[in-house]
Parts: sequence; structure tokens; C-alpha cells
Amino acid sequence: MLIATSRRPEAQWRPQCLRRATLWTPQYSLQGTRLGLCWRTEQALGQRCQQLTWCSSQLPTMAWGLPSTASLARFCQKLNRLKTLEEPTTETSLRRHLTTLDLTLQGVGGMVGLGLYILTGTVAKWMAGPAVLVSFSVAAVASLLTALCYAEFVVRVPCRGSSYLFTYVFTGELWAFLVGWIVLIQWLIGVAAMARVWSSYLDVIFSYRIRSFTEAHVGIWQVPFLARYPDFLAAGIILLFLAFVSCGGRVSSWVNHIFSAISLIVILFIIILGFVLAHPHNWSAEEGGFAPFGFSGIMTGAATCFYAFAGFGAIAASSVEAQNPKRTVPMALAISVGVVAGAYILVSTVLTLMVPWHNLDPDSALADAFHQQGHSWAAFIVVAGAICAIITLLLNILLFVPRMVCAMSADGLFFQVFACVHPRTQVPVAGILVFGVLMAFLALLLDLEALVQFLSIGIMLELTVLTTSIIILRFRKSPPSSSQGPGSPVGTEQASAPEPGQLRPALRPYLRFLGGCRPGAAVAWSLSVLVASAITLDCVLVFGDSALHLPPWGYTLLLLLSSATFLLSLLVLGAHQQQHRQDTFQVPMVPLTPALSILLNVFLMLHLSYVTWLGFSIWLLIGLVVYFGYGIRHSKENQQERPRLMATHSSLKMVPALQPPSQAPAQEPGHMEEPTSP
Repeated sequence: MLIATSRRPEAQWRPQCLRRATLWTPQYSLQGTRLGLCWRTEQALGQRCQQLTWCSSQLPTMAWGLPSTASLARFCQKLNRLKTLEEPTTETSLRRHLTTLDLTLQGVGGMVGLGLYILTGTVAKWMAGPAVLVSFSVAAVASLLTALCYAEFVVRVPCRGSSYLFTYVFTGELWAFLVGWIVLIQWLIGVAAMARVWSSYLDVIFSYRIRSFTEAHVGIWQVPFLARYPDFLAAGIILLFLAFVSCGGRVSSWVNHIFSAISLIVILFIIILGFVLAHPHNWSAEEGGFAPFGFSGIMTGAATCFYAFAGFGAIAASSVEAQNPKRTVPMALAISVGVVAGAYILVSTVLTLMVPWHNLDPDSALADAFHQQGHSWAAFIVVAGAICAIITLLLNILLFVPRMVCAMSADGLFFQVFACVHPRTQVPVAGILVFGVLMAFLALLLDLEALVQFLSIGIMLELTVLTTSIIILRFRKSPPSSSQGPGSPVGTEQASAPEPGQLRPALRPYLRFLGGCRPGAAVAWSLSVLVASAITLDCVLVFGDSALHLPPWGYTLLLLLSSATFLLSLLVLGAHQQQHRQDTFQVPMVPLTPALSILLNVFLMLHLSYVTWLGFSIWLLIGLVVYFGYGIRHSKENQQERPRLMATHSSLKMVPALQPPSQAPAQEPGHMEEPTSP
């Protein structure tokens, strides 16, 4: 019954088409006096045969109600369509005056406040203990690998860019939306955490009177993930900065330089005075030892500390004003990450040597450490440095987040109300108000520890997508330049040098089974296997003994299989031709460098708590609902595709002009079938 039912549409369709063909063709093909009618009949027969061929290809999917292969292919093309960059505007013609030192100071200013005043005390108190310096070291290595990949995108895009723009230009629309959605929650939580830390440092100046007053009049909350008391000061700080930004306020480069210099001076002060007040006994076994939470705690701390290096995007925002982006941007990224990593390691060392790690106040660890040592004057200096660093970060983020949402709305991926810009101040008012109020609400209610848990997973996943995009970009054929005419010798160039994605000529005799693949097919499969094997290998390393409860032989077998698969896919990628450009910076040792970055980032992400993954997954699901419910239909690229698709569809419907029947007898009989050819 199932077979008969599934074939019934074909059994009903085919006789109707063939019945008309058999009725018309024999009746008139043998009568020479009615060739015009025979001509129309033959044309109708050709059209019917084309319809019959299409229907035959659709029968399996029509029978079961499934989408056809062509519709699935078109849907995947929609998800992976790329953004077309417009011609350079006045924004890209700014005077190139920023040196490596200027970009380095901007990168240091964007990174130093995030980890120094927010994460150091929290990671040392709850995750790693004195081994927080090891956590910062591991996070620095992972961020340096990622920063090199980020630098290649920065110098390739000739305008102010972000992770969202880079992903949209080089990877695809869906990935770009997800990256923008991740960046949005990342900075929303980051601003809330900064406001709470600033409130805590101000509370130190007033000897914790603000906390005592609020707890006495509001009470103490004992709810998971909520703060002990509502932090009205943190919410008020965000609203104050929100009003400044809404009026068109800006942060000039010299203000960034001054605050960055103040932060570096305060860091030097903390390191010097901290070593003077250090007590090596605080690392002894009596106080819990150097690594009280073990290796797992160190890796969890490293995953959380990764967010401390997220500020190198400030360098990307100013790359269009760099004197020589090919040289200055990679150097500034590497130097700023190295300087900030050294500062974090030294500060976390003196912090845990001054005060036992279990006595730290995670909300204001540095100022409270000097306060416990009896040096209140030093605590005031630390508070001044924290305020200077966080002011710059808050203003820059409050300027960046609404503009990124405005860019997504202008591309049609987000609601158009957020694309509206005030005509006088050129500020996206709707985005600032909506997301600013949301930041204030998060800072008012949520606990700092709960906020910190969500900081790093977003930035690591975002940069892992960018790192994967580097491999895609390197093995993709460069689009032909507009100056290349139709008569240019493309074939000669391709004959002399194989295009990216093809197997290297020297390896073709040894890898003949890959030689038959079209350019890019083997690379796509190898990259998919590389990412899957990296995730499997990291899962075995992290959960093999604890959550999975694998026997020793099973653990070893999975470890060897996933490692061998990872290495083989890496070798297959390396056996293919890459893009080599002399006019821009390129990450060295591709695909090894991006592959190591992917492996390390996934390894760190798996050490985060399940609550973090649950909340992050819910946020991603909300984003997917927004994209498939709104963005995929209103996308600017989709609007530009519609005229092309309609033109193609109408051209397919057009029938070649028919010759009148009166002229038919003048033609040769042998040419009567030409109008029916497709």
C-alpha cells in the first residue's frame, strides 16, 4: 500500500503528459499541409517533456512532503551569503597618523581594566587561588593565537570593522548574525560587571558605608545568581554615562592615552608596593597551597580570564587611521597582549602574596588587599586607577554596542527601529536607550560572580568562529579584480599557478584519491573533520575520567582516535594550495596556528560551568528565533538578491519568439525540432 501510494502522483501525471504527446504528434507529423500546427505541437511536446523531467525529479520529495534538494541548496546559500562591501567613504579616507605606540596604548587601555579590576579577585577567590597567575598565562597564549588571526581580518577590510563585519564579509550571514548576537550579550554583561566593580571600589573609599546603608534599609537577598543587595549606585553610574553618550559625547584619543598612562602607572605602583608587602607564607600548604582547586580550577580560571584580553578590538576600530596597517596592527596586537599579560601575572602574584586568597574581597580585591595591610592611602590610589580605567571602558562600550546593533539593523538582520540615528548627534537613540536600560537592570540585580561566569564563553566562541574563518579564507579562491577584463589571460595564470583549494602539484602523485575532488571540496570536508575531532579530543580530555566514566582502555582508544583524526585532517589541509598575498599581513603557519587556537579555545570553554552553558544556549536559541523569524527575510543581501532571482525566473519563463505558421512551409522539415530544444 505504501509503494502504490507513493507512486500514485507519478502514475497520474505521466499518462496525462504522454497522452497529449501521442495524440498530437502522430496525427499531424505525417501531414505535410499542416506543418505550422505540427510546429506548435512539437514545441508544446518539448515543454511538456521539460515539465515531465522536473516533476520526475521532484516525485520522491513530493510523495513524502519533504523539501527538494534544490530548495535545500538555495536555503543553505541564503545562510552563507556574504556581505558586499561598498566603495570606501569618508570614514575610510581619514588621515593615517596613528603609530604602533598609539595603537598599543589603545589596546592596553581596552584590556587592562577588564581583568585587573574585575577578574583578578574573583578568579583567585573562587576558581584558582594563587595559581591565578598560571590561568592568566594560559589565557594569554590562547588570546595571542586568536589575535594574530584577528589581525589578518583587520588589515584585509578597508574600513572600521568588528567581528560581526569580518564574519559577514568572509564567512556568511548566519554566522555573522550569531557573532553579533554573542558580542551583544558579552558587552551587556561586561558593562554591568564594570559598573558593579566601580561601585565596589567607590564603597572602599567610604569605608563600606554604601553597602551597609543599602543592606540596612533594603535587606540581604539570599537568591542564587542575584546580588546580596540591589546596587543602585552601579545602575546610576550606567544611566549617567548613558545620558552623556545620548547627547553625542565622544572619547577622544588623547583621553584614552592619558587614562591608559594612569592605569600603567597604577599597575607599577601596585607591583612595587605589593612585593614590599608580600608574605610567601600565603602560598604555603597551611593556607591551602599554590593550587587549591587543582588543574581543573586553573583551567576554569584560564577560561574566565580569557575575557580580560577581549579589549584588543579597540585596535581594529582605529586600524583605518594607522600609518602602515600591514605592519603596525599585528605589532600593536602582539605587544599589547604581551604587556597586559605581564601586568596581569605580576599583579595577581603580589595580590595573593599580600593577602591569603581565601580572605580576598572579589568585588574590590586590589583596594581591599592594601586596606587589610593597613595602607589605606594606597587603596585610594588603586581606586583612582580603577575609576580611570573603567571610565574609558564604559564610554567606549556604550558607544560601540548601539552602533553595532545599528549596523546589524542597517543590514536588515535586526529590527529596523534600532537603525534610526538622531539627525543632529548621529547617535542611535533607540539602541542606546533599550540596551543601556538593560545594562543598568543587570547591574542592579545580578551578582558579580554570576556576571563573570558569562563573560568569557561568548568571546571565546566568537573568536573561534573567526579563527575558523581564517582557514576558509586561505583556501578560497580570491575574487577577480574589477580591472580584469574578459580578455585577460586567466587560463594562463591558472595553468602556471594552481588556485587555492587545489592539491599541491608536488603531492598529487602521492594523494591521487584527493586529486579528483573539485577545488575546495576536500578542504571543506577536512575543516569539518578538524573541528569535530578537536571538540571530541577536548571532551575526552576534560570529561573522560569524570563525567563519562570511561575505562582506561576506552579513554586511551578515544584519545588516540581523536588525536589521529585531528592530525590527519590537519595534514590534508596543509596539502592544499593557499592564498599568498604580499600586500597584506597573513597569519604564519596556516592551518597549524588556527587549528591550535581552535583546540585551546574549545578546551577552555569546556571547563566553564553547566549553568554558563545553559544560559548561553538559551541566548543563542533566542537569537536563532530572531534571525529565522525576521533577519533572513529582511536581510539587505536578500533584498538585493530578489531582483536577480525575479529576472532569472522571468527569463526561464520566456519562450523564444515563434515564427508565424504562414512561414513554416518555407522551412526544411529537418529543422522543425529546433524550436523545441532547450
